[in-house]
Amino acid sequence: MNFLRACWVPSSDNIVHSGSDSAGRHEGLLWYKDIGQHMNGEFSMAVVQANNLLEDQSQIESGSLSFLDSGPYGTFIGVYDGHGGPEASNYVYDNLFQHLKRFTSEQQSMSTDVIKKAFQATEEGFISLVTKQWQMKPQIAAVGSCCLVGVICDGTLYIANLGDSRAVLGRLVGSTEEVLAVQLSAEHNVSIESVRREMHSLHPDDSHIVVLKHNVWRVKGLLQVSRSIGDVYLKKPEFNREPLYAKFRLREPFTRPILSCEPSISVFELQPHDQFIIFASDGLWEHISNQQAVDLIRSHPHNGSAKRLVKFAMLEAAKKREMRYSDLKDIDRGIRRHFHDDITVIVVFLDSNLVSRASSVRGPTTSLRGCGVILPTKSLARCTTPTELNTIS
Repeated sequence: MNFLRACWVPSSDNIVHSGSDSAGRHEGLLWYKDIGQHMNGEFSMAVVQANNLLEDQSQIESGSLSFLDSGPYGTFIGVYDGHGGPEASNYVYDNLFQHLKRFTSEQQSMSTDVIKKAFQATEEGFISLVTKQWQMKPQIAAVGSCCLVGVICDGTLYIANLGDSRAVLGRLVGSTEEVLAVQLSAEHNVSIESVRREMHSLHPDDSHIVVLKHNVWRVKGLLQVSRSIGDVYLKKPEFNREPLYAKFRLREPFTRPILSCEPSISVFELQPHDQFIIFASDGLWEHISNQQAVDLIRSHPHNGSAKRLVKFAMLEAAKKREMRYSDLKDIDRGIRRHFHDDITVIVVFLDSNLVSRASSVRGPTTSLRGCGVILPTKSLARCTTPTELNTIS
């Protein structure tokens, strides 16, 4: 702890605190929007930064889901958990929703096909970016992002996922007032046996497609996730060579993509007993179970729900290191990554009267992006560098 204190830069000295709640507020490395309105009810949102540069990106968009005046109207939720750097998650934030609106406009309705096309267009766009920047910035080929998306439209919930972020529904059971946790998203992390089996079946000629390294299962000993946006060095062999860092280069050449960008998509018809949905990066789920998270939301007011979950995860992270929460909270970005990951949470509450409205009915328009640390101009806050941490989830 004495060593860490020598490295701390008190967060409050380096962070600009926003004065208006309309765009959220900052509390050290924590950003939060306690309560807001979307077309189908209320929402709460929070992000805590651990990396030197925030690798999680997130958004909620409520209103038109196309570029047409006729709609359809609904709510879009996105959680993008980057790894290797912030470039891929930033790119997904900037482009995925716009692609979805374009394909929805062409089809004039929401569908799984629209969502698949939006993911594919985002992947292709990022590969083009990597191609342009490869010579000057080769490490961008080793940057990627998980991608969790929810779309509520015309009483239907679409869940699409790449990687290991998670969506969990809180569903009221009978007359008991008990709220049951229902996981909605399929995860693509090779720590899960079924995902390892899938990788072996897709690559039967490669006995080392999944490797146990330092007691953690990883694809080719490098990544825990089997699907993502980006990570071009494991999808296109022309980017798995010099000048990419040697630690990312594979010894054996490959002829087909090792990772996939195809999302798992599920469709649900929302029911009156469906109370809320928690969308979160794996930084939350490392410290709390699905049912614990649902119980925490259920037992408190809507206001501040996402922040409450993030603080619970931070408290658990502090306990695991046998330290006080107040001490953990004072550790600055970069060094903080040794204690927990970036954590993003969006809690979307469902008002059954609003959910059942036709998708042609306009509601409140909302557009909000989850934020990281806002540093003052010319800030020289000391932080660890990505090479010092060298942590890829």
